[in-house]
Amino acid sequence: MLRQLEHIPEGLLDLPAERLEQALGGPTLIHLAGRRDPALLVSVLMHGNETTGWEAVRRWLRQYRPGDGEKALPRALSLFIGNVAAAARGLRRLPGQPDYNRVWPGCSDSDSPEKSMMAEVVRIMADRGVFASVDLHNNTGLNPHYACVNVIDNRFLHLAALFSRTVVYFLRPCGVQSLAMAKVCPSVTLECGKVGQKHGTDHALDYLEACIHLAEHPSLPVVAHDIDLFHTVATVKVPVGVPFGFGDEPGDLRLVSDLEYLNFRELPAGTVFAEAPAAHAVPLDVRDERGEDVAGRYFALEDGLITTRLPVMPSMLTSDKTVVRQDCLCYLMERYDAHIPHDV
Repeated sequence: MLRQLEHIPEGLLDLPAERLEQALGGPTLIHLAGRRDPALLVSVLMHGNETTGWEAVRRWLRQYRPGDGEKALPRALSLFIGNVAAAARGLRRLPGQPDYNRVWPGCSDSDSPEKSMMAEVVRIMADRGVFASVDLHNNTGLNPHYACVNVIDNRFLHLAALFSRTVVYFLRPCGVQSLAMAKVCPSVTLECGKVGQKHGTDHALDYLEACIHLAEHPSLPVVAHDIDLFHTVATVKVPVGVPFGFGDEPGDLRLVSDLEYLNFRELPAGTVFAEAPAAHAVPLDVRDERGEDVAGRYFALEDGLITTRLPVMPSMLTSDKTVVRQDCLCYLMERYDAHIPHDV
């Protein structure tokens, strides 16, 4: 399934994401020479409807010779263009497809061609050598721009802080690109806001330009006041058999209509999350990093109202029902600043 190229096909940078399948035929890893080695790995379109990464890359590369610009790339670049089939249809993933950002090495899920392909990308990049890995994504809900890391390490944190002072450390979900690449090099996931927002594309482009000029990874500690570090402690899903809606929409679970506005807000205990008038237990699947059920730790059900049991900060809350079903409702976080390394 994986195609490898040593050049950018003519006219590729002129194409929006929905036309890449026709031009490339499938997932493609493009290796471009630069003045310095090893390469920076940039991945886009792990989710076909998250197009900001591709928009930033195609604008960014036009200034360099691989994209018919005048300048040589300061560093070699490997560009992985992922789920072009889903992008052609404006979807996160096609029906029957696995999530391209849940099948990277590190999970025990059943084998699939996509999982083998991601393992091949990791092997190729490990063999070639890789300076750093950047995976570009969008949010569906209202969230700030932020970076994610999977290792608490000064090199990773500096790479993340180059994008945003808001940094999230997580180990779940597994099978994500940044977690797999963290075994090989410093890696980050960048969350660039909603699709179609120019400032998201501009921010991603500026980050890539800064990243490609890095000569080395700083090993000195990140200055504490330059970063707000959070730790994802639980994933919240709506169980498959539970009909749900928002506000006054019908459903056994009725989530508050302004749920997205709770993202990255430190919610006190007792905050109303949803209504579930007929439920006898909290109708949410809440799992910690070990995969254990912790719904009762974080949520209470009383008189048909689901409220937070502890102070908590959610992220990635979305009112997009398809995303809720295909991925999750949100993540729950805690402040983690005390874990920022103070020594080299």
